[in-house]
Amino acid sequence: MKKTSKLLAVLLAVVMVFSACSSGTAPTTTAPTGSGAKQDETTAKHEETTTQAQPREVDNRKAAEVYGNDYNPANWYDESEKLYNEFLGDFLEAYAKVKDAKNLSERYALQAVAEATMYGSGLFMPLTTRGGNYRMGRTVPKTINSTLWGSNEYRYHTVVNTTEIITAEDFNHLKAMWGELAGTGTYVEKAKEYLSGKGYAFKDSYEPAYSTDPDTWDFLASSKSIVGEPLSVTVDGLYVYDEENRQVPAIATSHTVSADGLTYTFKLRDDVVWVDSQGREVAKLTADDFVAGLQHLLDEQSSPRGLLIGVLKGVNEYINGEIDMDEVGIKAVDDYSLEYTLEQEVPYFLSMLAYNIFIPMSRAYFTSQGGTFGLDHENGTYGTDPDHIAYCGPMIVTNWTEKNTIVFKANEKYYAPETLNVHEITWKYNDGSDTLKAYRDCLAGTTDSTGLNNDAVETCKAEKNFEKYVTLSDTTATTYCGWLNVNRVIYTNYNSEAIPSPKTVTEADDSKVAMQNVHFRRALIAGLDHANYNAQSVGEELKFNALRNSYTPATFVSLSEDVTLTVDGQSMTFKAGTFYGQIMQAVLDARNISIKVWNAELAAGDGYDGWYNPDYCKSELAIAVEELAAQGIVVDKDHPICIDYYYVGWTTIGPNRANAVKQSIEAASGGLIQINLNAANNEDEYYAAGYKTTYGYERNSDLDTSSGWGPDYGDPQTYLATLVIDEDGYMLANLGMFGQ
Repeated sequence: MKKTSKLLAVLLAVVMVFSACSSGTAPTTTAPTGSGAKQDETTAKHEETTTQAQPREVDNRKAAEVYGNDYNPANWYDESEKLYNEFLGDFLEAYAKVKDAKNLSERYALQAVAEATMYGSGLFMPLTTRGGNYRMGRTVPKTINSTLWGSNEYRYHTVVNTTEIITAEDFNHLKAMWGELAGTGTYVEKAKEYLSGKGYAFKDSYEPAYSTDPDTWDFLASSKSIVGEPLSVTVDGLYVYDEENRQVPAIATSHTVSADGLTYTFKLRDDVVWVDSQGREVAKLTADDFVAGLQHLLDEQSSPRGLLIGVLKGVNEYINGEIDMDEVGIKAVDDYSLEYTLEQEVPYFLSMLAYNIFIPMSRAYFTSQGGTFGLDHENGTYGTDPDHIAYCGPMIVTNWTEKNTIVFKANEKYYAPETLNVHEITWKYNDGSDTLKAYRDCLAGTTDSTGLNNDAVETCKAEKNFEKYVTLSDTTATTYCGWLNVNRVIYTNYNSEAIPSPKTVTEADDSKVAMQNVHFRRALIAGLDHANYNAQSVGEELKFNALRNSYTPATFVSLSEDVTLTVDGQSMTFKAGTFYGQIMQAVLDARNISIKVWNAELAAGDGYDGWYNPDYCKSELAIAVEELAAQGIVVDKDHPICIDYYYVGWTTIGPNRANAVKQSIEAASGGLIQINLNAANNEDEYYAAGYKTTYGYERNSDLDTSSGWGPDYGDPQTYLATLVIDEDGYMLANLGMFGQ
């Protein structure tokens, strides 16, 4: 099972939504999941279940004291597999049909059916995406790649910055200009001409804000955004996406594809060199460095290697120790010719090149740091800090001070210096504890762009800056979710005694049983008011803007030809042009599932709350209460099911959002579900409770909104595979299953 993939995007509930072109962590919105059973079936089940509960012996000791954080995972995989098959078996069966698709459109349609099937499990809920908030700044719009997938959105060397904050009028004009010029290769120069005519001057640096330091500097060893964002500008791949979202050559100069679609051969530049953090050349880049990069990726237990299973020939066999690396589908034909051999035709293969799984690594530098290859490899000092990696990209890291700054300078030996619009980038730390700091820093020029939270909006308006400077940021393809832990075993952080659960042993045991009841899970997630939750960070005016209602964005792909499927014995025909979300909605409607992932009036899957449904919460909870009674668990207002929710406790926004979760779910459930709000006092506590855990058994929560997913390539599989055991499987740890 694969351990990682791109953007397990940190969801620090801090709402430092820095500008559309900055990274920063974005808010999530905890949402509900809908029903999986037909209404007539659930009603019948409710009427037939009459067993009365017999109260269990009550153990009032604290769960945190009894269970602590010491857990022996000897049978963890077997237990995870059992729960997975029980809760996601239907999804996996639907997903398996995708491989038999006759064409790309049928593939998309079958993936949509699988995703719709998954929602019936009630295991998680899409919440929000990035963006959709008020922003202001000096960064010229669309001068950083905005492709929906891959890592290229963080290649900040292309950004164009002005010395003064760009007015809202000029910013919106430039966005419209990009819409007209995208694909022509002329936008950046035209934008500069326009701004020069308006009296703006340009600066040679870029100062974004950030909230979390990397936990490794080995780009091939992690899929976390806290690693991918800073490192994307340090290494080039074969092709990249430019500011106009065109896929253009980088280290590759051209490629050919065999007649059967299984062999891709790339010709490489011969003038690319590796340098160290001092800018000193350490090696020439050759095709063998791509082989070294891939082997290191496959060797790393926490790498995004699962993305390549079923794509590159021999990957799974190598990971399982059945073959040597020279039998895997990658070959350095000569110093400047690279060949990939696929397991099967992969229509999205070229789009995968924008992600770090296809970047090179200097074999010579890696071994000089004590690195070795093989499944029992050693990394030596490689990747321990910015001084122990090699660079072939436009920027090198010249200084890193934790929780302060990350400084990048132009790589003087970069093969394409003409692509740099800035020659220095300084990331500046902001933990979000001061809700006005990001706004003040942008005004002062300390940082170049910022998103505006509630406090900043009010201050901005009072200072007469709102109408002049503020616009709306674009949304992205990243989906933040609320995850339900169905197999919780610890009740304090795995690496400390932080964030102890207030539950008693009996409450902990009862809630674990409840979380394994599908009707209870559906009730829990149907009780969350996403819009009110989001409003705590972005305000009432914008509370719907960033709401997302499906894991794969509804408009991520569309059909290029008509497709007819048989779903639950019913024939469904979808015309060319049908969006992915429309197919999901048709399946959900046919199954009487109370979720709206597509809004026909808006012709969109974002911008409304399609999951919050108090009536559905109550009806599903009624079924759950009777089924739990049959298991000896009393659920009433005096004996609610207690759910632990941890949150950012060191900001003003964090507690507000946490209280929105509590009030919404407790009201919708009529008090039968109680939300315990457990504050994290600092970043280390917060991330150790969920985001930075490696295995599902380490997660210290029942409900977790700390993470999301952004696509690695241009196919819905990039989302769905995160919930498939034998592929990516990365997000299953959020559910208390498996590991990363």
